[in-house]
Amino acid sequence: MLNSNSLMPHAVCWAADPKLIWAMVITNMITFLSYLAIAVTLFFLVRRTRRIIAQDWGYFVIGFALFILACGSTHLLEVITTWTPMFWVDAWTNIVTSVLSACVAVMLIRRITPIAFGINDYADRLASTEMEKLRVEDSLVAAQKLEEWSRMSATVSHEIKNPLQAIQNLQFLIGASEGVSTQIAELARMAGDEAQRVLNIADSSLSFIRQTAKPESIDLQAAVKSVEFLLSRTIREKGIDFEITCTGDCRIEGYAGEIRQVLLNIIRNACEAVTRTGTKLRVQLTGIANRVEVSVIDQGIGIATELIPNIFNFGMTTKGEQGNGIGLWTVKRIVNKHRGEVNIHSTLGEGTRVDVWWPRTFVSSNDAVLA
Repeated sequence: MLNSNSLMPHAVCWAADPKLIWAMVITNMITFLSYLAIAVTLFFLVRRTRRIIAQDWGYFVIGFALFILACGSTHLLEVITTWTPMFWVDAWTNIVTSVLSACVAVMLIRRITPIAFGINDYADRLASTEMEKLRVEDSLVAAQKLEEWSRMSATVSHEIKNPLQAIQNLQFLIGASEGVSTQIAELARMAGDEAQRVLNIADSSLSFIRQTAKPESIDLQAAVKSVEFLLSRTIREKGIDFEITCTGDCRIEGYAGEIRQVLLNIIRNACEAVTRTGTKLRVQLTGIANRVEVSVIDQGIGIATELIPNIFNFGMTTKGEQGNGIGLWTVKRIVNKHRGEVNIHSTLGEGTRVDVWWPRTFVSSNDAVLA
């Protein structure tokens, strides 16, 4: 047993310095109020995040809050027992605090692995945030440049039509003039044909750039042929065997410029994926009762299986530094806007098939909500 004479009560100890009593009272009271505020804040946090935070983590936070509250209570009892000898109450408060301390320690040890993983994962994501921000900014700059290029192309295509038509008329007059040799007439005719070819390119460019204010009827077969015309140089240079097959009525309703943009993106990707001369690229159009399917099938390099689930995400590209990750993201948004579907099936080293289903009739978002 302890010698009672060796124990000195607070009153005797503090009598030597009365200011010590108030220093202990004030500091213990401030500590208690601080612990109380922390505990109340944790209880409020659990209540406001109960739909998000996992249940077991909610229990952990509540247990930690009770531990904080118990610690604060021991400081409050230090204040009370300064004048009121409620030492058994103080003792039981310490017992409860020790039990809660042990429980919180065990819960913390059990969760140390997920906590460490969460902190490291957050640190990794935080470190890559700046790089992701730069990549998004680069993609947005590329998109802005593309928009500016489209506007400039529309202006140039429109402005060159008048002088080209004048050149065609002059070539006709030269060929029809009396006394012109056969050779000159033939050269004039060839020059007129080339001018007409430039006009066709200008008209095709304008049709792609042109944005309509409301949905209109579009012939998908004609749209695919215009894409073939725009990509004719790539098709010739790569020696691609380009084939278009059409079954049934392939007319749909929608925004013509956006639909042609989808076809251009998909067919251009297929052309760029081809690496062997003589490779076949097929575009199949199938019209049924309420929709039209467009399938673009190439025998190119293919896409890795693990990339396909994220292929339509913004910034996702399989072209490395040459891609901006906007093309297929745009395709998905336009197809969704038209209430259609787009799917990609690919085998690395064998080729890719892109299927796009277009509904016959365009239904706007507002109409869909009302329906």
